[in-house]
Formats: sequence, C-alpha cells, structure tokens
Amino acid sequence: MDFLKKVVRQLPALLGVALLVGAIWVVWKEFRHLKVADIKAALSAIPERALLVSFCWTILSYGVLTFYDRLATIYAGHKISYGRVSFASFCAYALSHNLGFAAVSGAAVRYRLYAHWGLPPFQIAKVVAYCSLPFGLGGLGLGGVILFLEPDAIPFFGALVPKWGMYAVGALLWLVVAAYVCLSRFVGTIRLFGTEGTLPDWRMAIVQVALATVDVAVTAAIFYELLPEVPGLSYVRFLGVYVASYTAGLAANLPGGIGVFDAAMLKGLEHYLEPPQILGAIVVFRLYYYIIPLFLAGTMFAGNEILLRGGALFKTGTIGRSTQALARWSEPSFAAGAASGAVALCGALLLALGVLDDRPDFSWIDPDYADLAANAGQFVPSLIGAALLVLSVALSQRVTLAWGATIVLLLAAAGFTAAQGTNLWVPAVLVLATLLVAPFRDAYYRHARLLSGPLQAGTAVPLFALVVCVLALSAFEPTMRTVNESSWIEVVLSPDLPNSLRLSVALAVVLALAALWRLIRPGRVGWVPWAGEGRRRYAELGALPPVQADGIVMGEAGRAGIPFRRIGRVLLGLGDPAGSVQDRVSAIWNLRDLAQQEGLDPAVWRAGPGLLKVYADLGLTALPLGPDGLPLPERADDAPVVAQYLCCRAERDLSLLLPLLPSLAETGLRERGQLAS
Repeated sequence: MDFLKKVVRQLPALLGVALLVGAIWVVWKEFRHLKVADIKAALSAIPERALLVSFCWTILSYGVLTFYDRLATIYAGHKISYGRVSFASFCAYALSHNLGFAAVSGAAVRYRLYAHWGLPPFQIAKVVAYCSLPFGLGGLGLGGVILFLEPDAIPFFGALVPKWGMYAVGALLWLVVAAYVCLSRFVGTIRLFGTEGTLPDWRMAIVQVALATVDVAVTAAIFYELLPEVPGLSYVRFLGVYVASYTAGLAANLPGGIGVFDAAMLKGLEHYLEPPQILGAIVVFRLYYYIIPLFLAGTMFAGNEILLRGGALFKTGTIGRSTQALARWSEPSFAAGAASGAVALCGALLLALGVLDDRPDFSWIDPDYADLAANAGQFVPSLIGAALLVLSVALSQRVTLAWGATIVLLLAAAGFTAAQGTNLWVPAVLVLATLLVAPFRDAYYRHARLLSGPLQAGTAVPLFALVVCVLALSAFEPTMRTVNESSWIEVVLSPDLPNSLRLSVALAVVLALAALWRLIRPGRVGWVPWAGEGRRRYAELGALPPVQADGIVMGEAGRAGIPFRRIGRVLLGLGDPAGSVQDRVSAIWNLRDLAQQEGLDPAVWRAGPGLLKVYADLGLTALPLGPDGLPLPERADDAPVVAQYLCCRAERDLSLLLPLLPSLAETGLRERGQLAS
C-alpha cells in the first residue's frame, strides 16, 4: 500500500516527463530542416494589423481575469476596490502563467497583497480557491461546444474516435459543468479526496463559468489572429487545437507549458500551415501573453514592495513590524520564482536552436579557437540546455549548488553561442538571464544532496555515473566530428547514424541528467527524536521546549530548529523555528520536505507574523489565533492584529486540525504551568 501511494504521488511528475519527451520528438521531427531565417521570414510576414489586434486581445484577456479576483473578494465577503483587485490579479496571473503550479505561485502573490489590504487569511484562502478554476471551467464548457460542432478538430483523437464517441465526451464535459452549478445551488459544501470546500452561490457559479469560457475564447483569439487565413481552419476548429494544447501544457506542470504546448500546437496545426508560420505565431503569442506581462508584473510588484517597505519604516507597533518582516521575504521569493522560469526558457531555447538547420560560421574566430568552437557545434549547447531544464527545478527548490551551477552553464552557453558568430541575440538572452539569477544568492539557502553530508553510496553512485557519462560523451569526439553541427537530440533520432552510437548517446545523456538531478536536489531531511537529544538541542537554541513532541527538524546550518508532532495526515510544527534568524527559513522548508518524505501535509501552530510570507510560499494559509491558541471568529472587516497563527492547507486540513486545537491549547497551558512552577 505504501509503495502504491508513492507511485500515485509520482504520477504528475511522470506525466510531465512523458509529455516533455513527446514534445521533444515532435519538435525535432518538424523543425530539423528549418533555419532561423525561415522563422524570421514568418515573423516578418505577420501583418502589422494582426500584431495590433492580437495585442488588444491580450489586454482584454488579462482584463477578463481581473473579474475573477473581483468576484472572489465578493465571494470571500470582503469587497476591495477594482483598482487593487486588478493589480493583484495581473501580478498573480502573470507569475503563475510563466512559472506553472498556478495554485501555489499565484497564491503567494495574492496572499502578500490582499493581506496588506486587510483581508483575513481565511478569506484570502477563499479568494485563492475561487481563482484556481478559470481554465478548467472554461475548457470544459468550450470543449463541449467544440466536440459537438467540430468533433474531429481535437488533435490526436478526432481521427481515432467515432463522432458519437466525441459527442458523448462533449455531453460529459457539459454534465460536469452543470453538476458544479447544481452542487453550488443545492449542497454548498463538498468533500472530495479528503478536501472540504465551500462552493460559491449558484448565481456566482454561473457567472464564474461564463467568465472562464470567455477567458479561454479570448486567449485563443490572441494566437488565432497571428495566423494567416487558410481554408478549413475556422476559429472553432482552431479552438479545439488550442484547448487540447493548453491542457497538455498544464498537465506537464512546466513553466508556461514550455515545449509541450508548443509541440501540441505544431502537431495540431500541421495540416493547415507550414512549421515556420506556426512557430512565428508561437513566438509572438509567448511574447504577448507570457514574457511582456511577466516583466511588467515583476516591475509593478517590486515597486509595490519598495513602497510597502518604505511605509513600514514610518509605522510603529505590531502592524509595522510584521509588514516590514514580510517585505524582507517577498522580493527574494518573487525573484527566485522568476529566475526559475527564465532558466527553463533558456534551456528550452538552446534545445530548440539545436534542432534548427543552421550551421555556424567560425571563419571570424582566431584559428586556435575555431577548432574548439567547431567541435562544440550544436552538440554542447544542446546538452547545456537539457541540464538547465533540470537546474530550473532545483532553483525552484532554493538549492545553493543549483544557483552556482546555473550561472556557470549560462555563461558557458553564452560563450559557445557567441563564438558561433550567428544569432548574437541568443548569448545576449543568456547573459541577461545570468544577470537575473546572480544578484539573488541569498534566496538559495538549501544544501544539495551532494553537499549535505558525508559521501555515501546514495550520493557516490550518481556522482560516479555523471563522471562516466561525461567521459563517454567525450570519448565519442572522433565519431562526433561528423555530426558536431547536430544537437544530441538529432544524433539520437537520426536514422543515418549507427544504432550503437544513437543508443550510447541516448543512455549517456539520460543517465547524466538523472545523476545531475540526484546530486543537485535537496538532501534528504533527517530529524532528531524528541526524547533526550531532540529536547536538549531545542533548549540549546534558547527556547522553552514543549513537553509533548515527536521530534525536531533542524535548519540547513543546524542553528535553528522546530519541534513537531504527527497528527493524522498532518506534520504539525509547534511554533516558529527557534535559533539563528538566518537559519529559520531553511528549517521551515525542511519541515515541508520531511512532511513530503512521509506523505504528510505540513502545518505550523502558533506561528508568528514575521515569517508568514515564507509559510505562504509553501502554499499554507494563515488563520489568526487568540491568546489561548484557538482560532478567532471570522470577521468581515479588517484582519485582526494578532501575535500567532495557524498555518495549514486550509482547504484540506483545517477540518482535521480545528477539533484538535483545544487539546493542544490545554496541553500548552499545562506545559507553561509546569515550567512556571
């Protein structure tokens, strides 16, 4: 049973890997004969009118999204001005669109902004829950329309499933949407897979579905406007391709669905347009819908944080201190998330350029270096691109070694691509990404498995495998001279090369990437049993130890720790970490990682206001507690100023923890009485 649970937890990651592998194959198959000049020509062929109209659709799309937050604040019982709602909506969606894991990345931004504007934490949780269903509801509603009007428009399935089967699926999609509205009307509160939630009013649910449908339709229009008119490609037919492709990108859980969405669009439109035309539209679509909004939102959010920090300097009391403390964590968190997305995009860029049919010109390089650059060709940059995709995941986990390795590889890739003398914008992008990552060293504080302890078999084997794989790829150098202008993907998939070479390169690359991930990911979190050693270590940190605890988890530097108890499916931290201020944040992350290792949900009881932003980054909602450690009654006005909170996944674990808090509070009172006596 435990093995089955572990497999189920890994299914999303396995699905993402499978979709990414399929995307790489599609991109290689369609783009291997393309040149960058072909794509430039396709971009130049897009009419200025289409660019302008598409940009207007983009503005309208983000405008529609603001109404989600507007309705969400009404649903939460705390109406906020439309200007503030628009600001929060734009920042949250621009970040989540680019970074993936929308429920987590968007939730952190919303928590930061709405908390400053007076929403109680439980109401913020309602806002986040309400805003987490946009594409799902819109995709279901539009999917039903598409399957009835154009049943063969869905790529990969339209030609395989009979029309009556597609009609049945369309009816099922509409049935799901209707069930959502009916549950809102007649039930109100549902419990699914251990998660309990309160549904909005049925009228608001209908508006939510309508807005979601309009949102997906308008976003698809951004892309559709960039395509030339071709016979047979109606907007409804295109909508089927778009919805299927966007769904695949979401399922992959990659930043912006990078690679998977693009490959699915390419495959779905291949019967209507040439690959350069499709790729040109993809480039502009990503620029409009992803890149420009990300930079605008990042600038706006950073400016707001500077204003908040400045305002906090003139305040006194608990509110001023907590706001100032929260501001310290917001900027690195946002920057770390943006850096992860930028590095993933750079990796995808290097892989994509590796399969284009462009041959570098080394005639301008000093002859002593020309041979080295020629041998590197596209092979080395494409390997770096794959490694950057792995490192982007480690960056999102705040691993120090990943930060250093990323900078080294970005600069190396910039050097290789600059030496090739073509597409000088590529090294410029790589250097820009380096400048984005480099200043935020403090945001990466977790030790990699390679450096988290003595060299053991679990670390030595991947390290040995990585070295062997690198040496093996180097040993192929005499043979690779004939294909050095190809990426490793082309080498693996080329039917003109010996199968032994293709298999050897594939195994070497896959094993190297797997070994890199095993070494670069955060080390396995250990904990100290409370009886004896754990209690003593916690007391040495200068804190009064609780009487009842199961153990203590320490920070990366071992100078901060947080005691915990296992309660059902929750690993409950007992208060903020005690000890060194510099090590407290890593102790919280280690608590989260320990919970993941054991298949539990993390939570913290009696958390203080100073680290609420860190808990929000982990997807935890903060509920205010009274002096007795029990939740305060929910209020419709401004959030009360309190000294402690319960931080948990409210939509999943609050119903489990609430009945247990009185006994925890009573135990705490007894402990304080014993310590006082």
